[in-house]
Amino acid sequence: MEYDNTCKYLAENYPDEFAKWLLSSEASDIQVIKTELSLEPIRADSVIFLQVANQILHLEFQTSAQSTPPLDFRMLDYYTRLKRQYGCEIVQIAIFLQATTSELVFRQQYTDTNTRHQYRVIRMWEEDPTPLLANPALLPLATLARSDSPRALLEQVATGVARIEKTTERQNILACAGVLAGLRFKKDLIQQLFRKEIMQESVIYQDILQKGEQRGLQQGEVALILRLLRLRFGDINPEVQEQIRGLSIPQLEGLAEALLDFSSQTDLVSYLAAIDSSAI
Repeated sequence: MEYDNTCKYLAENYPDEFAKWLLSSEASDIQVIKTELSLEPIRADSVIFLQVANQILHLEFQTSAQSTPPLDFRMLDYYTRLKRQYGCEIVQIAIFLQATTSELVFRQQYTDTNTRHQYRVIRMWEEDPTPLLANPALLPLATLARSDSPRALLEQVATGVARIEKTTERQNILACAGVLAGLRFKKDLIQQLFRKEIMQESVIYQDILQKGEQRGLQQGEVALILRLLRLRFGDINPEVQEQIRGLSIPQLEGLAEALLDFSSQTDLVSYLAAIDSSAI
């Protein structure tokens, strides 16, 4: 998750730069809008919505080609929710970070019996690094771009980061570059080119550590609750399992107490529906 969180941090803090890169847009006053959408709220660390003029740019950062629900269906789901809520043009881009030969990263549409929904896909390992190297905010993504000499590319990123004048920004961009470089390079080389002590001083580095700890705790809570539910009621509906995985730590703690009073899976479904209703 730290890779997705890093990309989200960059997009949230440099929305203008992402819009220029992905839309060739010079629009000003670009706003980051909430990542929870009505009906059943979606909460995802890897999703960013940017309001650019009269359109919305939806970015979905993916480390793995596999996901539940599948990415193509999620893109359709997000599109319908965004269209209902904002009623404007929507540009959707799925950005795959780590090189893979999976056919899933070449899929650019969702197809069903009566539905076909298209979106754009970027595979970072195929991207020209030139525009990324020219923009300080995009330097971390440059570590994943196309290159015949990956080490030389990483050295260019390190040089670009060193030129950033503001200390705090330099630290944060360096930390982001160090995290994303971990998808491609060995730890020793990253530490050789990027000073570890500088990265550790950055806000984003500390935030990634904190979110990683919270994510680990949340996953532990989910595993325990699912085990308890299976012991009581047998197999749990996969959709219900996904709802539980999307709960926050306080919500999971509340569920852990409430499930002691459940007499069937129907009570569980009703409890989760009440959580969703209160979040809308």
